[in-house]
Amino acid sequence: MSETFRPVTTKPQEIEDLSFQMIADELGAHDFTPEQFPVVQRVIHATADFELGRSVVFHPDAVRTGIKAIQAGKPIVADVQMVQVGINKMRLGKFGGNVRVYISDSDVMAEAKRLGTTRAIVAMRKAVAEAEGGIFAIGNAPTALLELIRLVREGVAKPGLIVGVPVGFVSAAESKEELLKLNVPFITNLGRKGGSPTAVAIVNALAMMAEREMEA
Repeated sequence: MSETFRPVTTKPQEIEDLSFQMIADELGAHDFTPEQFPVVQRVIHATADFELGRSVVFHPDAVRTGIKAIQAGKPIVADVQMVQVGINKMRLGKFGGNVRVYISDSDVMAEAKRLGTTRAIVAMRKAVAEAEGGIFAIGNAPTALLELIRLVREGVAKPGLIVGVPVGFVSAAESKEELLKLNVPFITNLGRKGGSPTAVAIVNALAMMAEREMEA
């Protein structure tokens, strides 16, 4: 009879360090910059999906803009509660920031029903009026990303950074292709993969980098 499996280590920091080393080793050669790579590592760490990690695309100013937005205490707008719950509020709170989500607001639900459209679309319309210069983290709803893109193109929305990684089959990949055309800092990925854990990982990576700069 074989011995019962025992973990390599039960020390939290050692587990994380070992995980990140394994990610770097398995990912191998890549074209990400030194400031982009920690974000990709967090994405892979959260999803155990190397294909997803390799598909991440950055606007050249994305990481620096995201860090500055967090350090300035700008709000984070999440498309759904799953994203809101996963983001480290304590870390954001050090800079006076918070996470907002509008999709379940009573006025948003009523307006979506009246218009016969998604709550995600109406939530974006409400959010852009209250979160100029903030980070919009969309991990679930392609319609939210497409509406945000439309509002940016019309000059209504002025986000600091768009983290657009919705998952799914209907319009998910296409919404990201539209985001790539936008002249606004963004972090996205190619294809159908993505999701709330991906959006959370990206924002938390940026917040950790912002915190480390503050402490340096």
